[in-house]
Amino acid sequence: MADRPVERPGGYSGGRAATGPAREPAGTAAPDASAPVRGRAERRRTARRAARRRRRSVLREFPLIILVALVVALVMKTFLVQVFVIPSGSMEQTIQIGDRVLVDKFTPWFGSEPERGDVVVFKDPGGWLESDHQPSTDGPVLRGAKQVLTFVGLLPSDSEQDLIKRVIGVGGDTVECCDEQGRVSINGSPVDETYLAPGNPPSRQPFKVKVPQGRLWVMGDHRDVSADSRFHMGNEGQGTIPLSGVVGRAFVIAWPVDRIHQLDVPGSLSKVARAPQARGTAPDSMGVGPLPEEPPLVMGVLGILPLVGRRPERSPE
Repeated sequence: MADRPVERPGGYSGGRAATGPAREPAGTAAPDASAPVRGRAERRRTARRAARRRRRSVLREFPLIILVALVVALVMKTFLVQVFVIPSGSMEQTIQIGDRVLVDKFTPWFGSEPERGDVVVFKDPGGWLESDHQPSTDGPVLRGAKQVLTFVGLLPSDSEQDLIKRVIGVGGDTVECCDEQGRVSINGSPVDETYLAPGNPPSRQPFKVKVPQGRLWVMGDHRDVSADSRFHMGNEGQGTIPLSGVVGRAFVIAWPVDRIHQLDVPGSLSKVARAPQARGTAPDSMGVGPLPEEPPLVMGVLGILPLVGRRPERSPE
């Protein structure tokens, strides 16, 4: 009787292994030989198609982005903060030629009024600036585009007549120069003006004026070159400017970088007591000297634009 092969655990009999196709484990799907295999070229084509779709999406959204940017610029210029470029030295050394100053246009909406010592931007009350604008050589399309960008505040205006000075007297104050030490006095109190440009006296022309209610007496820090209230006493208001013409208060120098700082109010001016209110008192004035040239400010540039470093257009001087 022939010996039987010894049965081994797991079904292996010790004989020759059976041949044939290997069996897949239960639950495993067989690969589909007909399915395409994505190569590197196909992946590149897919990435290029996705990039084209993204570019088309950006192009469709671009007009909306521009519209939103223009609206934001217009709101900022009208209600919040505006940048002015200084074209003259009438406020040196406090503010120098080419400085960009941020002007607060927000707080006046809540009834805030300029105080002594504030540096303010204001509209020409009449006769302070001479218009000398050259005719534009731009075509109709370019001229229209510039007008739109100027309106929203993205380009400087060459037609605005704005000036920048320091408030010395408010409604009811009596401002006079000069006392025995050559100082300006407000309501009889002499003022030490440490912010004046070196070598400048408080005033080379004597004057005395009582500021009407609702108006301001303003002077530049560089007194020898500033065509301020002293030189317009023959105008309406006897050299003072109306509160309604104040654009806003300059509160910081924003450019260039090495000159960024806040414009503080001098204590010598802010501590002067207000004069008693008197009705029906006409201002007195005397002393008018030669009128220095006073170029208008360049206005209408958003706060972020000076960081680009480009020199904006200036109004004709």
